[in-house]
Amino acid sequence: MRAALGLIEAVGLTAAITALDAASKAADIKLVGYEKVIGAGKAVSVTIQIAGEVAAVQASVDAGVAAANRIGRVLSYHVIPRPHEEVDLLIKGFEKNLKSDFSKKNLDKNNSSKDDSKKSSEKAEETKSKNKDKNKDEKTKKEEE
Repeated sequence: MRAALGLIEAVGLTAAITALDAASKAADIKLVGYEKVIGAGKAVSVTIQIAGEVAAVQASVDAGVAAANRIGRVLSYHVIPRPHEEVDLLIKGFEKNLKSDFSKKNLDKNNSSKDDSKKSSEKAEETKSKNKDKNKDEKTKKEEE
């Protein structure tokens, strides 16, 4: 990578998402991962991991921390400029986890919506069939009168 890694650990998902939003708007960075930690600072914290050019990551982390502190609490933050190759391996692991996490959620979402669509179609067919039977019954009654 040879760029920079930025970390922001905020208490709660809302503060973490706010930090990520501000960081993304401040400079050209990329989310490479996130991690939820239960029990950090006697609460649930979310650490976002971002990467990009050194100046961009520094500006993004500063903006993200400021935004998150306005609505919640930041436990810690740090920028590692030009991380060692071993840290690059860690970043690649973050990216893989992020991609697999989103892929799994999208797959679950797609399967869920397919199931919902199938159920809706079946219900529509059932309603259509009931309406046909009802119309037949009414027609038969009229003919008998």
